[in-house]
Amino acid sequence: MTLPFAARPAGFEEMWAELLPVGRSASSGGYRRHAWNAADAECRAWFEEQARSRGLAYELDRNGNQWAWLGDPQGQGAIVTGSHLDSVPDGGAFDGPLGVVSSFAALDELRARGAEFSKPLAIVNFGDEEGARFGVACVGSRLSAGLLTQEQAYELRDANGLRLPDAMERAGQDPSAIGADAERLARIGAFVELHVEQGRYLDEDQPVGVAGAIWPHGRWRFDFHGEANHAGTTRLVDRHDPMLTYATTVLAARKKARQAGALATFGKIAVEPNGTNAIASLVRGWLDSRAADEATLAAVVEQIHQAAAERGERDGVKVELVRESYTPVVDFDVPLRDRLVAALGGAPVLPTGAGHDAGILASAVPTAMLFVRNPSGVSHSPAEHAEVADCLAGVAALADVLEDLACQ
Repeated sequence: MTLPFAARPAGFEEMWAELLPVGRSASSGGYRRHAWNAADAECRAWFEEQARSRGLAYELDRNGNQWAWLGDPQGQGAIVTGSHLDSVPDGGAFDGPLGVVSSFAALDELRARGAEFSKPLAIVNFGDEEGARFGVACVGSRLSAGLLTQEQAYELRDANGLRLPDAMERAGQDPSAIGADAERLARIGAFVELHVEQGRYLDEDQPVGVAGAIWPHGRWRFDFHGEANHAGTTRLVDRHDPMLTYATTVLAARKKARQAGALATFGKIAVEPNGTNAIASLVRGWLDSRAADEATLAAVVEQIHQAAAERGERDGVKVELVRESYTPVVDFDVPLRDRLVAALGGAPVLPTGAGHDAGILASAVPTAMLFVRNPSGVSHSPAEHAEVADCLAGVAALADVLEDLACQ
């Protein structure tokens, strides 16, 4: 099963150079490729161009995910690879895009080898993986897997109050059909996502590793309701300051997580009325927490909530907790994982605390992940990095895996 190139496709480094400036902030050096914004549209146009330049069948599904098909899109047992192109606020260049660029480059490598495909092969760009704009991660894959309903998606709003379906419509995407796509997922035999390593588990002799499992993780919103007042005239004893309760909760989160061997981070905050000389009436803080098992995660979040409530009672502040998203522990398909390890000559198996589209799809499709070494150990930051040589090693590894899965 082969298709001719419509033109000479861009190589890895050329594709990388094309994407590098898209959505990049001149002030921070980080990326602001958020769902359905202008930078996202430019990334999507790039994906479509890469697909068509290779003679692949381009498709946009009901949830805004992009697909590039080699072979019959309606065929059974398709092997799918890819990742996402959006970013967290001021994120790095590699988280997501490395997997998409590497997927196109791996296909080019297989064609150069003269590989004969026995199964359909697809490259996918899942929409809104980071959840930077609407607060829920992996929206595109969650919708497809039925883990986010249309009703729930319609209630999502960005910081300006714009609803997700309205943002999709403004970007030219019809939101009326979003929702579970079980028929599509049933045609997929395996999904393999390549991703930059988010940590420093890989050593100097191992540029590529295989994921073992994803820790359970979620996002919780804490609402601290206090009383607005004058910062210069209100005695300390007369205050009901939600910022004080919030600050104490941040410290409690760190302590409870450390004691449990878990992770807990308040990384986002919204304040009303947000005046320098005003005591706040409301503080909203978003907690990201992760742990090695679900019982530990539940206990840590409950302990943080209890600490917040106890402090709130002392401060005269009401504390409310809302779970906005949750992903249980994901054990990647063991036979598929072992097959990847074997195809790569015994690559190391790594743990990860980060969520991915592969983790969402694992409930419906055999999934696995490859990690490319990140010498900085930094992610979700402009300092995120991978050496070109390691990226090319990742392309070769992905090509080896796809050849094993799709060309037998």
